[in-house]
Amino acid sequence: MNGTLMIEAVRKTVTVDCTIEEAFRVFTEDVGSWWPTDTHALHRGEVREIVFESEAGGTVYEVSNSGEKGHWATVVALEPPNRIVLSWEVNPKRLGTEVEVRFTVLEEGTKVDLEHRGFENVADGAESRAEYDTGWDHVLGRYVDRL
Repeated sequence: MNGTLMIEAVRKTVTVDCTIEEAFRVFTEDVGSWWPTDTHALHRGEVREIVFESEAGGTVYEVSNSGEKGHWATVVALEPPNRIVLSWEVNPKRLGTEVEVRFTVLEEGTKVDLEHRGFENVADGAESRAEYDTGWDHVLGRYVDRL
């Protein structure tokens, strides 16, 4: 752990053409309809469903075709339809990161701001940050396409 070195958070913003309520619902309850499980999952290409337990203390996990669970995150805060905070735990070697997603009403559509932070808390922080920086582009692109 290199706690003295601050590593900049990954920040992404997308705009979707729907209400804030729909943007929030699709991001949480309907995550399985857009998340790229062929490339971004513990059981790549073998995911039957993604479960997002919509309450603080709930979990986010995948279920494989054979029924195995793969833990992704713990819900730290859930403020529908404005904000989600997740303790991101998909990789046990990279515990200590956090993902916050904020939803804001625009004149037309909804702005979605994602911040993935805490990379200074993991051993391979700079490498991990670089991977997530490009990974979130792909993931959020699928989210935008879904909406």
